[in-house]
Amino acid sequence: MRAARLIPSPTTPTGPDAAGGAAPVVLVAHGSRDPRAAEATRALTRAVSAARPGLSVWASWLDHTEPGPTEVLRKLAQAGHPRAVVVPLLLTAAYHHRVDIPAAVAAATEAGPPLAVRVTDVLGPADGTVSPALLAGLRRRLGEVGPGRFDALVLAAAGTRDARARGSVGRVADALGVEFGVPCRVSYASAAPPATGVAVARLRAAGARRVAVSAYFLAPGLFHDAVADSARAAGAVAVAAPLTDAPEVAELVLRRVDDRGALAPTG
Repeated sequence: MRAARLIPSPTTPTGPDAAGGAAPVVLVAHGSRDPRAAEATRALTRAVSAARPGLSVWASWLDHTEPGPTEVLRKLAQAGHPRAVVVPLLLTAAYHHRVDIPAAVAAATEAGPPLAVRVTDVLGPADGTVSPALLAGLRRRLGEVGPGRFDALVLAAAGTRDARARGSVGRVADALGVEFGVPCRVSYASAAPPATGVAVARLRAAGARRVAVSAYFLAPGLFHDAVADSARAAGAVAVAAPLTDAPEVAELVLRRVDDRGALAPTG
């Protein structure tokens, strides 16, 4: 198999952490068979790099797209970097954050040159706190598709069986509702009810005339497509695009990088 090509920011250094002492940053996305998802991750990688010139930023994926985080971390160690920061591009702290990412880091650090790896919190609520940057990104995407007033909102997420992760989505919905001053309900594309179309229909049955859907997704794909179709069929007046490379998301990534209260170093 041909070696996977690493995808750094085009203007970032590749040697040891000499420029300002900043450790390289590895973004870890879920991965999807849909090529739009990988392109969204690459776009966010470029946005993070542009927001902090000189920072070395790398894209990686847990599945479907190469390179994976283990390969990127090994390459960084071989290039002479003594440390790295891993930022999970995840909106909930479910299985991928608890199991897959630690396993990838462990595999990268068990052999070869030493590398200290710090894994940050996910982009969703950390310690129960919804980041203002995350809310601002959601607000931006809603404003792009529906500049008018809404009677109610639905926050559509991918879905998870993890009750704590669903609770964190609920906190985002509550904060978004306060932000707009309207009711905001949660829906899921899979794994948990209600479906987005059902959530929209319930709000309309309760008297809301203009229901919009906020997409709690970092990248486009089949889930977002299904959410958009079911929402419109149920009468939603607007469906926001995924967050992708919104400036607020790049800002949130950098906040996670700078947060020394994140998970302890590994390796």
